[in-house]
Amino acid sequence: MMRKHFVPFVALLAAGVATLTACGSTQEAPQPARADVAATSQPAPSAAGGGAGDLSLLPGTAKSNNSPAGTGDWAVPNGGVPAEAVRQSAQKWVQLTASRAGDLDPVVVNGAGLTLYRFDKDSNNPPTSNCDGDCAVTWPPVTVAPGGKIFIAGIKKSAIGTVRRADGARQVTINGWPVYRFAKDTKRGDTLGQGVGGTWFGVTPTGGKAGVPAGDGTAPDNGAATPATSAVFFDDANFSDNGASQGVAGSGCQNLSRPGVASSVAAPGSLKIWTGSNCTGRSMVINGDVPDLATIGFDDVVASVRFS
Repeated sequence: MMRKHFVPFVALLAAGVATLTACGSTQEAPQPARADVAATSQPAPSAAGGGAGDLSLLPGTAKSNNSPAGTGDWAVPNGGVPAEAVRQSAQKWVQLTASRAGDLDPVVVNGAGLTLYRFDKDSNNPPTSNCDGDCAVTWPPVTVAPGGKIFIAGIKKSAIGTVRRADGARQVTINGWPVYRFAKDTKRGDTLGQGVGGTWFGVTPTGGKAGVPAGDGTAPDNGAATPATSAVFFDDANFSDNGASQGVAGSGCQNLSRPGVASSVAAPGSLKIWTGSNCTGRSMVINGDVPDLATIGFDDVVASVRFS
């Protein structure tokens, strides 16, 4: 008797499971994220951030941080569009340095000295890239892989972020504006992309348009009104990375690791420079970038700095 009742119960249970399975199969598969949803801003985490997906924001240059040759921006030193194998190596790090290129001053350049640009048809609120396909071949987006590094000199850390492109890559942004190279720029100082189509301009350290006349709301601005907490000193004038460079960061008085060799300084704000160690000797307050310390009588003499 027990066996006769047990069999129908099992059959009924199996039928119920089959019914539930059938119901579940009618559910729609998750749809891929739309490009406009994927391209949302996500500020780059600080160096202290955890997780393999975090980006490290480090003061200084790739050279001062001892990056390996042939990686990051050095993997594509002459512009153009990198092959896939090179692209993977190139995304390990990105350098953003407030500098000068041609008639553009200030303008942001990468670790190979190539000028970086912004596109008027993009948006910074919300951050959105509208350059894909053939556009991205001519204007390669500046991208960085999860766990990569962004070296910054003369740009506020708070201005740096990323935006998710339609292909899933993380494109670097400055104050929300996606950043690109121009494939026809082949050497440091080239600005062949400036003004192309009336929509492409070099990008300033605050995300503005480099070289745009004052009065249109996007005039060049180095954003040096607030106190700096980091600075990069270059052995050569005009922020040249051909020579050596050294970064310094923190609060209060900080000694340079190599005193008496700096000829230019990139800083995202004001600081005080001193000719002696431990903030002694002759001093002067500077407000942001100084492309040639000789113009203020401090060439090859800076030994320490004080951050507010």
